[in-house]
Amino acid sequence: MRDDPPRNASTALARTVLDELVRGGVRHLVLCPGSRSAALAFAAHALAAEGRVTLHVRIDERTAGFLALGLARTSHRPAAVVTTSGTAVVNLHPAVLEASHAGVPLVVVTADRPAALRGTGANQTTDQVKVFGSAVRASADVPAAVPGHREGEQVRGWRSLVARSLDATATGPVHLNLQLEGPATSDVADGWADDCAGRSDGEPWTTRAAAAGSPEPVDLTSEARTVVVAGDDAGPPARVLAESGGWPLLAEPTSGSRTGANAIRTYRLLLADTGPDSLAGRIERVVVCGHPTLSRPVTRLLSRQDVEVVALVPPQAPRRTATDPGHTVSRVVRAAVAERVAGDGWLDEWLSADAEVGARLDSLLGSSAELSPHQVAGAVANALPAGGLLFVGASNPIRDLDLMVPRYRVGDRRMVTANRGLSGIDGTVSSAIGAALGRPHSSRAFALMGDLTFLHDQNGLVIGPDEPRPDLTVVVVNDDGGSIFTLLEQGAEDHAASFERLFGTPHGVRLESVCAATRTPYTRVTQLTELEAALEEEPRGIEVIEAVVRRDDRRSTDAAIRGLVDGLTG
Repeated sequence: MRDDPPRNASTALARTVLDELVRGGVRHLVLCPGSRSAALAFAAHALAAEGRVTLHVRIDERTAGFLALGLARTSHRPAAVVTTSGTAVVNLHPAVLEASHAGVPLVVVTADRPAALRGTGANQTTDQVKVFGSAVRASADVPAAVPGHREGEQVRGWRSLVARSLDATATGPVHLNLQLEGPATSDVADGWADDCAGRSDGEPWTTRAAAAGSPEPVDLTSEARTVVVAGDDAGPPARVLAESGGWPLLAEPTSGSRTGANAIRTYRLLLADTGPDSLAGRIERVVVCGHPTLSRPVTRLLSRQDVEVVALVPPQAPRRTATDPGHTVSRVVRAAVAERVAGDGWLDEWLSADAEVGARLDSLLGSSAELSPHQVAGAVANALPAGGLLFVGASNPIRDLDLMVPRYRVGDRRMVTANRGLSGIDGTVSSAIGAALGRPHSSRAFALMGDLTFLHDQNGLVIGPDEPRPDLTVVVVNDDGGSIFTLLEQGAEDHAASFERLFGTPHGVRLESVCAATRTPYTRVTQLTELEAALEEEPRGIEVIEAVVRRDDRRSTDAAIRGLVDGLTG
């Protein structure tokens, strides 16, 4: 906190709130310019000048929200985003929703006009109170500061509120709506006198001790034919449980569990075969961890009435609710152990089938003379070194990666992450940049996304000359449209007459021109060897590789891939 006391009430409120956020652990603050939020902007700039917080300035509030989301996701600390009033606030809503469903600690600080102006038609004034509804874990409408009126009590109330709000970020985003009136700059006096000091030792206003002890693990040892499904953010407990129980591990790329000998690369294809004698048909129990979202076969498995479904939700997991799309979960456990039971070679069957289907998949994809989306995903996955970071966009890229990511070695600390709370394509460029900035120790940082995802957040590349930039290679799989829809019901031949306009949505945008407009280094590749060579180049700042692929053969390729399990031996 600065030594000189604030000279007016708005400055007092802004400085106190941001100072307490920093005391409580916020290390990154994203700011958008605005008039009503001027006092917050000056306070943020002062904190950055003191070296207490890293300041990021963006002109687009939606971009700012997703940048903060990425920063919080990989730094594992609350990140704050500050905006002015009006439509600026609601542009944060997509990022807030993603943070809510993914359990990311995001602090939204919005400037507001005084309450007396609500409903009067005053410029840039709307009802911002609880604008994010149930998406936030806590929200507060903070009245404008009043100079000369119990100033010490006001300051204590603000600091206590911020401390409680930060505590609530343990499970998701929070919203602080600050009414600001009077002088917007710190050099104009209005009678405020309190120095707004916090704890003299620099500690937060309120600290809360961690919960004592760990939950008693539940013994899941059983002869039931079991698989462990690890969705987004499941973490190492899923792998450890699968290995100790001797069970197949069906782990999505962003699970943090796709390592070790039990990981099944082609699980999605194997689950699609549901005949009574198939591997999927003989599953008797599923232990589900994290938030699985990638495939219909997994959803169908979790919804089967003939399968026992147990959810493992560790107490430290940001997502506190079990994934239960079929309403079949019979038990939720906070910790679990298991011992391997000598049985009928259940794990060996899965490993053997996975090896055979994986070989078929590699043969199918390797026979193509043209660069394919799966080859792009595989090249990026193989280029990710130990200690590296990969941020993956929604839609097809993460599903392609799911089939192509290798079985990484345990302990290499690769981090594969994505916005899987609501699995939207918005804000992906900004989230990837934030993720790279939030994990500066990464040995290398990549992002993989589709062309529509890239274009949806091209403003993420609009970064001022003085702003922090990571070294990040962004790989854009460009098939000129929405290829994921070709794999769904609307992509069938019966709907061909309307498909391109309604779902294919070709855009014809030259990505090179988009990159040129933002002075972003750009490379275009059409062959796998070109891509592999480009991936070997260390980026200086943010660089884009456009990988040009076809879309017209996507549905037939997917059908061929699904057919790889036909006639499976063993």
